[in-house]
Amino acid sequence: MAPATSPRYTPFLLVQLLSTIMVTSETLIKETHMTFYLQDWVTGKNVTALPVAGRNKTSKPTDFDTIVVIDDAVTAGPKRSSPQVRRRAQGTYVNSMMDGTDVHLFFSNIFTNAEYNGSTLEIQGADRFSLNQREVSVVSGTGAFRFVRGYVVLTTVFFRNLNAVVQCNVTIRHY
Repeated sequence: MAPATSPRYTPFLLVQLLSTIMVTSETLIKETHMTFYLQDWVTGKNVTALPVAGRNKTSKPTDFDTIVVIDDAVTAGPKRSSPQVRRRAQGTYVNSMMDGTDVHLFFSNIFTNAEYNGSTLEIQGADRFSLNQREVSVVSGTGAFRFVRGYVVLTTVFFRNLNAVVQCNVTIRHY
């Protein structure tokens, strides 16, 4: 008994089906841009970054092998008194370069605002903080940001006495 369709039409139908799936999935992808500021304070009042391990008890974040835990405020502007955007940056960074000029950071940006409440962005990468501008990856997300992919351009706005304000320009694609 002969097949219902001729073999010569099968590749054409497959290409047609795949192109329909690709067009449909591309139209569902959203691109979102966000700008916010991380308030990373190691010294002074209301510390948000705390060294928890290192070579010795006096290790600073700029010392090789120091591990720092963060719960940074995320603000709309660079000043510490800027309105807090309804989210926190919680995670860790490890000084991973012998000369102390590079940290490997990984943190969750946890949203509490109405639009993205309960959603997260997971950010990770090598942060050469001695450079004014650098780039890290958005590696995953939850809630509104499932299947996310993207990047963050970090720009140091302020750095003094181990305290820093870092501007984050986020570009992500998600469904």
